[in-house]
Amino acid sequence: MTRPIVGIICNSHLLNDQYPAHAGGTMNSDAVAQVTGAMPVLIPADPRFVSVPELLELCDGFVLPGGRPNVHPEEYGEPETAAHGAFDRARDAIALPLIRACVERGQPFLGICRGFQEVAVAMGSTLHPEIRELPGRMNHRMPPDGTLEEKFALRHVVRLEEGGQFHKVFGATEVLTNTLHGQGIKNPGPRIHIEGTAPDGTPEAIVVRDAPGFTLSVQWHPEYNAAEDPVSRPLFEAFGGAVRAWNARDRRPGLKSVG
Repeated sequence: MTRPIVGIICNSHLLNDQYPAHAGGTMNSDAVAQVTGAMPVLIPADPRFVSVPELLELCDGFVLPGGRPNVHPEEYGEPETAAHGAFDRARDAIALPLIRACVERGQPFLGICRGFQEVAVAMGSTLHPEIRELPGRMNHRMPPDGTLEEKFALRHVVRLEEGGQFHKVFGATEVLTNTLHGQGIKNPGPRIHIEGTAPDGTPEAIVVRDAPGFTLSVQWHPEYNAAEDPVSRPLFEAFGGAVRAWNARDRRPGLKSVG
C-alpha cells in the first residue's frame, strides 16, 4: 500500500560557507516516517523551483518546520530592524501562500517553530522580534552550548485550553515541552486562535479558526524524539490521521485558485 506523501518545507543553507543547498532536518523526516506513517519528501522552498498548485497536488499534507531565518517583517506590515535577524524571502514566498491555500482547501499541515510563526503571519498576525526582551518574559531561545539532548531538553509547561483541539489530542490541559525560539506572536490575526501558552504568557499552540482541516501549530519542537515523547507522538499521530484522510478522498477534479 502506497503511503501518503508529506512535504517538508526545506531551509536554504550554504555548505562550507559557499555551496548553496536546500536542507531539512532528519528529525522531521523521522517523525513523519515513523509516527505519521507517511513518506517524507523534502521541498525546496523557492518559487524558482516549485509552485503552490504543484505542491498541493503532489502532497497530502505539509510540515512547516523550524529554521534559523525569520519571516520578513514586511509580511506583517512592519519595517525591518536588526532585531529581526536573518531572513529567507524565498521560503516566505512559498510557505505563506501555501498555508492560505491549505486552509481554504482543508488540506492538513503541521507548523513547528518558524512554521508556527508562518501560520500566524499568513493569517494576519504580527510578531515580536525578540521575546526575551519583553518585560516578564523568559528566554525561550535554544541554549547556545551543550549536546542535542541538552538543547532539546524539556524546559517549561504549556497550558492548553480545556476542550480545545490540543486538549483532545493530548488528553491533558498541561504538557511539558522544549523551547528553542526567539520570536513569537504579538497580535494574533482574526483567524488565529491561541489554545496554549507558556507560563509567561507567550503563545505556544494555535489553530486556524473555522478551518475545515488540520491546522495545529506549535512554537516548540515536537520532532525531537517524536516516537518516544508522550507529547510529540500523539501530535504527529493526529497529523497522520488527517493526512491519511486527505489521501483517501478524491482530490483530483480541479484545484481552487491560489495566489
